[in-house]
Amino acid sequence: METQKFKLADIFNGVVIPIILVLLIFFLAIYVNVSGTHHILGANNTIAVILTSGFAQMIVLGIPLVLGLLWNKWAGGAAGFIMGGLYYVASAGLYNGYYAGSNPPYNFFGDMSMLGYLVNAIVIGYMAGALNGGSSNFKRMLGAGMTAAVITATIQAYLNYTVSLSPAQTMNHGLWANTSLGFAGVYGFVLQFIPSIALGVIVPILAKVMTWYGIQPMKH
Repeated sequence: METQKFKLADIFNGVVIPIILVLLIFFLAIYVNVSGTHHILGANNTIAVILTSGFAQMIVLGIPLVLGLLWNKWAGGAAGFIMGGLYYVASAGLYNGYYAGSNPPYNFFGDMSMLGYLVNAIVIGYMAGALNGGSSNFKRMLGAGMTAAVITATIQAYLNYTVSLSPAQTMNHGLWANTSLGFAGVYGFVLQFIPSIALGVIVPILAKVMTWYGIQPMKH
């Protein structure tokens, strides 16, 4: 098989795009993240939380979702196990560090709401793949993606509100009681559901565009 000739587009794809992604992540972590060094949007800004924590969760759930839509339920579920497992370990470790000095110390590795990220990453990929059935019809992809995204968001919201460890549960109750957006419950809904709803729309669009260019796994 003949090696393809080097093109200018290869520099764009191999150098420019990765550098842009690195700079974007750096900017979000330092200048948008509410706990960043220079949180320019404010320490409690809703948009900042969505663009950082919400964006991270969208990546974790988006990869299994797109593989479920483009390939099959098994690929979506397997990708969800990997992505969700990494997010679970990182998040639980982070919160263990936050509350290391508490008495008694909290073990967030045993927190069901943390385990929910692992389970939901598997579920969203598997569910979307099962509902879509390998179809490239955009309406079916959108319906499968949105259904899986909303169901997993509901499960996670329930776990956060009811069975999470005391510090996380208190924080979550505060989100739903917050009236900064007009009424109690609106703030919690925006933070916990809007990223998933956006994911349920964006990923099917991305998957559909990928089918136009043949960027999808081989199906046997």
